[in-house]
Amino acid sequence: MKPVIVTDIARTDAATARALGSHGVATVHEAMGRTGLAGPGIRPIQDDVRIAGTAVTVLSHPGDNLMIHAAVEQCTEGDVLVVTTTSPSLDGAFGELFATALQARGVRGLVTTTGVRDVAELREMGFPVWSAAVFAQGTVKATPGSVNVPVVVAGVTVRPGDVIVADDDGVLCVPRRDADHALAAADARIAKEEADRSAYRGGELSLDRKGLRPLLAELGIEYVTQAEYEARDHERA
Repeated sequence: MKPVIVTDIARTDAATARALGSHGVATVHEAMGRTGLAGPGIRPIQDDVRIAGTAVTVLSHPGDNLMIHAAVEQCTEGDVLVVTTTSPSLDGAFGELFATALQARGVRGLVTTTGVRDVAELREMGFPVWSAAVFAQGTVKATPGSVNVPVVVAGVTVRPGDVIVADDDGVLCVPRRDADHALAAADARIAKEEADRSAYRGGELSLDRKGLRPLLAELGIEYVTQAEYEARDHERA
């Protein structure tokens, strides 16, 4: 396909994105039926940070950050920049100067399958990043790519305008068309978990609350005393 920069993407409602972000990656992932989670190779460079925003996507040539420069112009308040390459590359395609420009535009953070550098500066300025590597190797600006087209990040398809939720547990993509449903399901899961939490604080066992004892029996799992176990072990010997 010919390289393009799509300028007028539809974005998920900002309030919906913020609400999904308040629930976090693990909760929304479970609420969505365990879909949308990027692979574990994409990790945060910082701790104790959670973001959510709408995706502006970049598809670059490996070792080339030209299209990140082009993407900055397409970013607005509440976006998350999502960068990948046409074939694997861990070169440090992103650093503090990019973050400065994006932060000025209200961008929430970066998710990238490439490497990043200037990590001390990125942490100091509070610009969150989830990346495949920290690597000082620089890049060129020479090869065409695209902005705001569907991309694949660690096994997950991200379309422009989708919601990206990222925290210490990883990176999750919520498709724009499913965002309202995902939020309702996450709200319900939070309510259920709070009821469970209250029950556990009161001493109730998860085995009973979740009705798991019949499953143990169905799977042939027995309760035995230590003496019984040791006697069986002796017989086997």
